Amino acid sequence: MAKNAQTKNESLYLKKVNKRKLGGSLEFTTSRLAFQVTGVLALLLVLWQVLLPLVKGEEISTVIGIITAIYGLEFLVQFIIVKKIEKEITGTAGEISNITRKMGILLLPSVVTGNFLVFIAGAMLLKKEKNLEYQLAVYSLLVNIFVILISLFNLFKDTIVYTFWTGIGFYALYAVLNLVVIAAVSKYTFGKKPDKKFLPFAVICLLGIALGNVFSFMLGLIALGKYFNKNEEVSVEWIDVIKRLFRNYTAVIGMFFVVLFISISIGSNLTFDYDIAISNNFAARLAKPSLMYPFGCDDYGRCVFTRIIFGASISLIIGIISTIVPIIIGGLLGAMAGFYGGRKDNVIMRVLDVLHAVPSILLAIAIIAAFGVSTINLILALSVSMIPSYARTVRAQVMGISNQEFVEAAKACGAKNGTIIFKHIIPNSLAPVIVQATMGIGSAVLSTSSLSYLGIGVEAHVPEWGNVLKAGSTFLETNPYIAIFPGIAIIIIVLAFNFFGDGLRDALDPKLK
Repeated sequence: MAKNAQTKNESLYLKKVNKRKLGGSLEFTTSRLAFQVTGVLALLLVLWQVLLPLVKGEEISTVIGIITAIYGLEFLVQFIIVKKIEKEITGTAGEISNITRKMGILLLPSVVTGNFLVFIAGAMLLKKEKNLEYQLAVYSLLVNIFVILISLFNLFKDTIVYTFWTGIGFYALYAVLNLVVIAAVSKYTFGKKPDKKFLPFAVICLLGIALGNVFSFMLGLIALGKYFNKNEEVSVEWIDVIKRLFRNYTAVIGMFFVVLFISISIGSNLTFDYDIAISNNFAARLAKPSLMYPFGCDDYGRCVFTRIIFGASISLIIGIISTIVPIIIGGLLGAMAGFYGGRKDNVIMRVLDVLHAVPSILLAIAIIAAFGVSTINLILALSVSMIPSYARTVRAQVMGISNQEFVEAAKACGAKNGTIIFKHIIPNSLAPVIVQATMGIGSAVLSTSSLSYLGIGVEAHVPEWGNVLKAGSTFLETNPYIAIFPGIAIIIIVLAFNFFGDGLRDALDPKLK
């Protein structure tokens, strides 16, 4: 009896050890998620595009059938790799064999089908030693490839915008440079500071911000930050924050979608034709999804895919501006209230309490009703409603910092109140504000779409996601795809900002270092 209990305890302990080993393996984490998501997508494709047409007696699309088969094959290959990784990590060797790592090559072509999770799993499996720079280079390359693939759908249209090949050329050139950077990262950046030969590549990475590639920009900043760090024994704090962020895979996936939307918003100005998004084309009215119109057309014959692409830039611009404005105003008010206290604190916070008592959507509706429907008024309405929450966050931080020794030292040295607030207190209060802002952008995008859906947000002719969703809501029974795809876009961007914000909060938390 005692022997059986001991055996059971040993078995439970072994399971915990194996679970810890697998949880600490980036290869297993990325491969398992890729396997799970690919399986779900393959099943949905089979149900929606194969079984449903058969039940209705409709003909199955050849293209959809091929894509479904490819996803099924990717699922099978990924399943085999996951099991091999699990067996080898929990086995006597305790590490992944070179043969299994080479199987990562089989996963890289999956990027052509849009399965970025399998591509990431393959890239992480191929290389045994993976520093932060390598991961950033892989995600940077992936963003460029996706922008190119999304833009290439325009080739199936009757006409393309005259700047199309210029835009494709820029992104293709930068994708090639990304491949060179990945090779350079493997050669020059594994150490406390990168080799001097990597500096030209770091400058190339910085240029990626012009294409909206934040991953590339971060790679350049990190390389330069490490190189010019005077004391190699002391790590750079903001680089440590990014390292902790990249330990959270779901946060990185959220960040990937945010960067992808930013990059495609910039690239759409070169590779997409805005007229297709706003001009009526009754010959294509309610067209079903195809290569020419990947998400179909609405009742005016406007391409839903193109409208969603241009809607990304509109939603992000509104979301970012309507988050920055309340951060500045609310941050200043909260800093003043927390630093001075007393009567000033009372007056500022009581006024903001009144503003906070009004539901944000109701306040936005009231402001838009008073000033009229326009993008500027929408930004104003969303900004005003978020000021109290940022003011409260900053006030709480300032009240905790105001009595610390470095503030008292600044006062003793004769520093003015303004200097203390802006130079010492506010910079040390930014961490929770940054996290709140990251999640706030997602909420602002959702509020923008909600108000536009109600007809009181962005002007009706503008291809904003709420407007696109509203146009498709009338045809949910006959042509559901018109509403489904903009709805999915809204869900993805909101979840992406939430996942990214959660990961950033953990990365900035000193208790979790």
